[in-house]
Amino acid sequence: MSFPLFLWVVSGLAAQPVDFQRDVARVLEAQCWSCHNGQKALGGLRLDTAEGVAKAVVVGRPDRSSLLLRMDLPPNRAGAMPPGGPQLPKEQRDRIRQWIALGARWPAGFVIAPKTGTKLDERALVERLHERILAASKQASPAQMKPYRMTIPNTTVSFEMVPIPGGQFTMGSPPSEKGRRDDEGPQRIITLEPFWMGKYEVTWDEYRLFMFSQQAGETPGADPVVDAVSRPTRPYVEMSFGMGIHGYPAISMTQHAANKYAQWLSARTGHFYRLPTEAEWEYACRAGTTTAYSFGEDPSQLGEYAWFADNSNGKYEKVGSKKPNPWGLHDMHGNVMEWTLDQYAPYRPGPARMPWVKATKPYPHAVRGGSWNDDAASLRCAARTPSDPSWKMQDPQLPKSIWYHTDAQWLGFRLVRPLRVPTAEEMFHYWNSGVEKE
Repeated sequence: MSFPLFLWVVSGLAAQPVDFQRDVARVLEAQCWSCHNGQKALGGLRLDTAEGVAKAVVVGRPDRSSLLLRMDLPPNRAGAMPPGGPQLPKEQRDRIRQWIALGARWPAGFVIAPKTGTKLDERALVERLHERILAASKQASPAQMKPYRMTIPNTTVSFEMVPIPGGQFTMGSPPSEKGRRDDEGPQRIITLEPFWMGKYEVTWDEYRLFMFSQQAGETPGADPVVDAVSRPTRPYVEMSFGMGIHGYPAISMTQHAANKYAQWLSARTGHFYRLPTEAEWEYACRAGTTTAYSFGEDPSQLGEYAWFADNSNGKYEKVGSKKPNPWGLHDMHGNVMEWTLDQYAPYRPGPARMPWVKATKPYPHAVRGGSWNDDAASLRCAARTPSDPSWKMQDPQLPKSIWYHTDAQWLGFRLVRPLRVPTAEEMFHYWNSGVEKE
């Protein structure tokens, strides 16, 4: 239903129209609705009805209207709206300023709500994505796999992928390894197919394109496959926690959010991306070595390769600022822990080919690599960490968010791209655990 409400602001001889539907309702729907609606009203505030908005607007006084004052705050300031940024463009804020100045008129009975019935359902979406990826695929042999850099279409943001050869390795640690934990055994022989892996952990530069579609150069409706991929709700805090954005690893996302980023990136690029399995992660971390760390047994060398508790100054650092492992991967030890696809579970004895423990419950999932907040033993190739509900303890939402682990400020991820394009059914299960809700 359309409400052709037009307001006019006169400056000299020029008249600038303000359209409620375009300049007010659309902005509130895109930026505010997810946290301030009839089902979830953070801070007791709804911004989807005239009555709700009236609590944040002083008619005729933009300078006293908390809705606009919070939109005008820099994105890193407490109370800024939308929280976590980016700040609304000045033109949008000025239109809302004009709307308030001229009476903040709201069509009778109008309730803001995202449009329904226009998106593909998840299985249909994956089928479309599978077709797109197969059409773009130029299946190479393992010998033809090369490192590559890709710019995300319609942006200036790029990422790099490193080829990882297929092969066998011994997963887990021997009982003699210093710092070993019981969940690292029994050791077993694993066979893996070749894949590419992110040279670096996924950065905020990349991840914020997924969080905020206006930064990604996306036009609504231009690509229904991209439009249909689920996106995070707006965070209620600034998610880098002041530790840095440009060139720094993205943090505090759930495994579900990491899976959906992989699906979104696949839709944008035409290549299939997903989280690594635990086996793939450890294989890539070891990079052909059999020692506790990819550089040997001596943790005194760790400072050359990793940011961890001894040298991090209590925060993450820019990706790639330490030495890589023998296969050219940076920060496999430390900086931020990294999600894998697997449910955290005891190892099954005996050899396995392409193992993956598919999730059947929300916790725990397997996280690898250790972080800036951990000691040396937690950064070993075989070390495992189980995810935990306490990682989102401060989340004020009920039920808890499926997108953010706000208390896990040392948690990130990197992606892999298998050489073999999986079936649509496999893609669906890689991107949809089915247990993201607690």
